Amino acid sequence: MLLPFRKMILAGVSRNNCRLFSLSQNYWNTKKGLVLGVYEKEKEDGSLQFTEAGEAFDRSVSGKLRELLAISGPALKKGKSRLFYGVHKDFPSVVVVGLGKTSAGVCNNENWDIGKENIRAAVSVGCRQLQDLEIPEVEVDPCGDPQSAAEGAVLGLFEYDELKQKKKTVVKTQLHGSADREAWGKGLLYAEGQNLARHLMEGPANYITPTCFAETIQKRLQSVSDKVTVHIRPKSWIEDHQMGAFLSVSKGSDEPPVFLEIQYNGSAHASLPPLVLVGKGVTFDSGGISLKPSSGMDAMRADMGGAATVCAAIVTAAALKLPLNIVGLAPLCENMPNGSANKPGDVVRAKNGKTIQIDNTDAEGRLILADALCYAHSFNPKAIVNAATLTGAMDVALGSAAAGVFTNSDWLWNHLNQASVVTGDRVWRMPLYQHYTRQVTESQLADLNNVGKYSRSGGACTAAAFLKEFVTAPHWAHLDIAGVMSNKEEVPYLRKGMSGRPTRTLVEFAARLSKDV
Repeated sequence: MLLPFRKMILAGVSRNNCRLFSLSQNYWNTKKGLVLGVYEKEKEDGSLQFTEAGEAFDRSVSGKLRELLAISGPALKKGKSRLFYGVHKDFPSVVVVGLGKTSAGVCNNENWDIGKENIRAAVSVGCRQLQDLEIPEVEVDPCGDPQSAAEGAVLGLFEYDELKQKKKTVVKTQLHGSADREAWGKGLLYAEGQNLARHLMEGPANYITPTCFAETIQKRLQSVSDKVTVHIRPKSWIEDHQMGAFLSVSKGSDEPPVFLEIQYNGSAHASLPPLVLVGKGVTFDSGGISLKPSSGMDAMRADMGGAATVCAAIVTAAALKLPLNIVGLAPLCENMPNGSANKPGDVVRAKNGKTIQIDNTDAEGRLILADALCYAHSFNPKAIVNAATLTGAMDVALGSAAAGVFTNSDWLWNHLNQASVVTGDRVWRMPLYQHYTRQVTESQLADLNNVGKYSRSGGACTAAAFLKEFVTAPHWAHLDIAGVMSNKEEVPYLRKGMSGRPTRTLVEFAARLSKDV
């Protein structure tokens, strides 16, 4: 009698195991994850507050998610996450992320919107957690701001691994629920633009040469060729346009220089003055004869960060179909120490006829920008904005908190500053005093010296003063982005590596300018 009874029990256990195994297989085969947001309690005795999407999901599972959160640990703080399995048949894995307080908004002391930053940081944490589980499809709670949620998801998932055999799982993100899909799509484009800049900056210098950089941008703009014209200008064109300062930097390398020119005609009126964006494009900076220390020199593959962010911003503006004319200019070259390279004490002539004494060949970015800025004026610009990883002094001054802005225009500054509050990729105004101009115009051999008289003092300011000597436009801004070039852990929704900052701020700035009639 015992033997048949034991067989019955074992058969039942076996059937249950098979059912459980089948259930787990169905969950796993679904391979779909969900990121939901929850706010911090405003009071100790307050109840848990989900987002609108989180509340709807909790109702669909009869309050199970709320119960699990209550018994699984303390209340979630902003930027923290908790992972649950098997809560819902359509989502085998659900990550709940902390969004901070519902009252978070623009903070004047921090100069950004804390609520938007909280969303970006929280969503990125949840998406990465699901990526680590190799889940290829993730739905994201809009968290009350679909654009910021999309930015957090796409920026947080990016990692440059295309040259590795082992790669991160590619995750497709989509909006959960029926919130503002237009805002979600806008956020995707903003983030993809910054990721394009990160891709270019992260790429090894033997892959991202001046020519390769230009061709990459040209390919990215093929889909909008009806609105965009791309010119990849060769060395002969640069010589014909008498860009002696730019040429002097490029002659130290075997890689030929390229002057990339992009014309985006987004306005219904082609004759309207364009916004001109200029980016420093040194695809590798050894320092030239004034050789940099070997430690950390590999990061100088990203010394074309200005060109990367400017070009990525135009790619994004075209994808957004902004009603604005934009011209992008990127002088692209390497700064290398061969037998033809600039030597300390050499004098070169810029496009506007001014002579420049080169006392430090590692202050090369301002030389190539000088000629590009002169050329920028030929477009009768509405405004000129240049971006460059120009000086280590800017990193010393502001670190990675914000890009430094030197400008002759309060109107331009206000637009840039307001854009950066929205994106969380901040800017900070720096002085453009005559005090600094005198330090670069008092030169022994030429009209200008490429380094300030007191080289250890105010280096970012003297570099800006140097560039100002090649500007006559009433609305010009120089963004020194050296301090924000890379990310360690300062921006929580960016992984370690090249940051692509401030691409989104440039895009938001252009969007605001397109509405400024």
